Amino acid sequence: MINTLKKIFGIGPSVNYSELIKNGAIILDVRSKREYNGGHIKGSINISVDTLRNNLGKLKDKNQPIITCCASGMRSASAKSILTANGFTQVYNGGGWSSLQNKI
Repeated sequence: MINTLKKIFGIGPSVNYSELIKNGAIILDVRSKREYNGGHIKGSINISVDTLRNNLGKLKDKNQPIITCCASGMRSASAKSILTANGFTQVYNGGGWSSLQNKI
């Protein structure tokens, strides 16, 4: 069960987010537009988790690395699940956006 929880929340071996960014990763902020407008990582894309299934076409390359983020890591974990279920191959849960910003 613990491994299932780790998989759902993206907990596991540490990820070098800076390296992913250097190699072309997209940062996908899945908070609401209002939250995003209150502060976000420069260059990130905003698609709220509630509308993600209907906006998958905005993410053109299913093999491009994607780092999901939100306020705390819960919605970004959901977004990661949505993306992987729809064939995206390199999806990483970056957790909270402000914490992720410190890691890149």
